[in-house]
Amino acid sequence: MTRFPYDQFSKNYLEELLQPLGTVQVARQVAGEVREIDVWFSPNQSVDTIEASRLGLLGRFAATPAILEPFRNAATPTEICSCLLKLLEVRGEYERDAKRDKQQLTESSLPMLWILSPTASESLLEGFAALNDERNWGNGIYFLPRYLRTAIVAIHQLPKTRETLWLRILGKGKVQSTAIDELEALPEDEPLRTRALELLYSLKTTLEVSQNIDEEDRELIMRLSPLYTQRLEEAEQRGEIKGEIKVVESLLKTRFGSLDEELSTIIEPLLSLPTEEFTPLLLQLSREELLQRFGK
Repeated sequence: MTRFPYDQFSKNYLEELLQPLGTVQVARQVAGEVREIDVWFSPNQSVDTIEASRLGLLGRFAATPAILEPFRNAATPTEICSCLLKLLEVRGEYERDAKRDKQQLTESSLPMLWILSPTASESLLEGFAALNDERNWGNGIYFLPRYLRTAIVAIHQLPKTRETLWLRILGKGKVQSTAIDELEALPEDEPLRTRALELLYSLKTTLEVSQNIDEEDRELIMRLSPLYTQRLEEAEQRGEIKGEIKVVESLLKTRFGSLDEELSTIIEPLLSLPTEEFTPLLLQLSREELLQRFGK
């Protein structure tokens, strides 16, 4: 998959799922040479145990401050070292703050680094002395030596359970496709199902307008297309105008980065068309063409 669409999806996805549990910062910069943390998470003082349990394994990651670094392709040794540098920069921030405030810094209060990789080879894991704590965490979670506070999540090795579903959505190929099947099978009133699907729909539309996609991208688009079409048809059948508006708003934001006042004026005229007509127009026409055709 082309890197940018997936990077944006994975950051938005983790932000959306973790927001109820604490503060989430996407693309947080750290000191020293300019580096960005993909997703920084700081838990609320009062933990919502029900919401955390809904997220399964991801909810367990959210029990402490965390750096989450998702990768579309298998993380390389160099990329993992870069993630470790970010962790150490943040650790330095914690130590400076503790010294300034004259507080004792405990090891358990320091952030954990979770490297989310679709696959991880045996040689890579051996190279970082990463070991699977199967008894406490199950298959697929490999912890680096204790004081590094880092784990490599080999998504392809995670068991196919509800506990791991929200992480397997970030997998690749068959692993991701199977997770989408499981997501689709969840009850329709499951809030996380709705949130995850909406973000996947946005990823689908981003890929459709991208010039640089591969076979895996096309397979993902094909897998999501029936769900997306069904979502629009159900909204039409139930007369859910608000639902349709949300879909159009999401498409416009995905295409153009934001929804300003000028673009907002074309939503109503677009909705006067059947779904099968306005969707291709939203994906194909430029901003200027859309405004010229549907602007008031």
